[in-house]
Amino acid sequence: MKNLIIKVENNVGKITLNRPSALNALTYEMILQIEKTLDDWLTKNIDLIIIDAVGEKAFCAGGDITDLYQSGLERKFSYGQQFWLDEYRLNEKLFNYPKPIVSFMQGFTMGGGVGLGCHVSHRVVCETSRIAMPECTIGLVPDVGGSYILARAKNFLGEYLATTGYRMDSDDAIMVGFADIYVPNEHWKEIKAELIKTRNTSVLSQFKQTPIAGQLSKNLTVIEHFFSKSNLLEILDSLYEDNTSFAKKTIESIERNSPSSVLCTFDIIRELKAIDDLTIRKCLAYEYRYTYRALEFGDFIEGVRAQVIDKDRSPKWKHKHIRNVPRSHIEKMLEVLPEAVNNWEN
Repeated sequence: MKNLIIKVENNVGKITLNRPSALNALTYEMILQIEKTLDDWLTKNIDLIIIDAVGEKAFCAGGDITDLYQSGLERKFSYGQQFWLDEYRLNEKLFNYPKPIVSFMQGFTMGGGVGLGCHVSHRVVCETSRIAMPECTIGLVPDVGGSYILARAKNFLGEYLATTGYRMDSDDAIMVGFADIYVPNEHWKEIKAELIKTRNTSVLSQFKQTPIAGQLSKNLTVIEHFFSKSNLLEILDSLYEDNTSFAKKTIESIERNSPSSVLCTFDIIRELKAIDDLTIRKCLAYEYRYTYRALEFGDFIEGVRAQVIDKDRSPKWKHKHIRNVPRSHIEKMLEVLPEAVNNWEN
């Protein structure tokens, strides 16, 4: 497959995304091929796996959503439902994979890229890394298991990141739990060579450096002040009462998104945070409640049209503002699915 470079060297498996002109966005075929490869390597003499990408701009900027958009226009909702089901199965498989996997996430790592690179055992970032969950911008909710990381983030950072789509730098990503190790990009070629030579992840510590402090660490107190409130409307009200640049930027970030998406997102994060024995499977199951219905009942088609297809950045959401979204809609989007539907093992 031209979009993936898959090879084995010295018992080290290497999966390289090869769509730099598309910011290495994941196609459905790539998702299935990566899963097939991981399954195959389980029983082979593979000691370690590297996942990386061609190009400087992005590790993976998300999933290739044009086919999802077209299937929605044609009211073929089962395509998207199967796409997300298969992608989530891969996300869980990466999280629980019994062999060490090292991801190298330069540039943009968003949406589907998070699901591919941020659930593995060793996650490397550099000075160009920008990691985000901006799904609300296109009428979705943070998915691909991203809610697992967001729900476990301290200082109410999960609620902030999920509803604003804020782009984290390396220090931010490590602090929140999306990455583990900072290594300047100039050393990546050498570090990959050492991993292949030694087949041992302990070499990562030899290259580890401390990144420049990110903005999130500087704003922990103010983020907690606003986002600790009981619901999103209270958060917005408190932001409107504040005259700081942080408050203004945060309002702008939240209100550019799909109103129903940000409300559902907030509910998802809060409900997951309340689960004592939280697992990635439970998070994926919760995310799938929304994505299963996204094409038919959500803002996804309009969000993709405005951001990706026509690029006019002027979506006409189903509800004009967060205050106009009826609670019944949120409950409908997040209603528990039948077990036969919400099961990606079959």
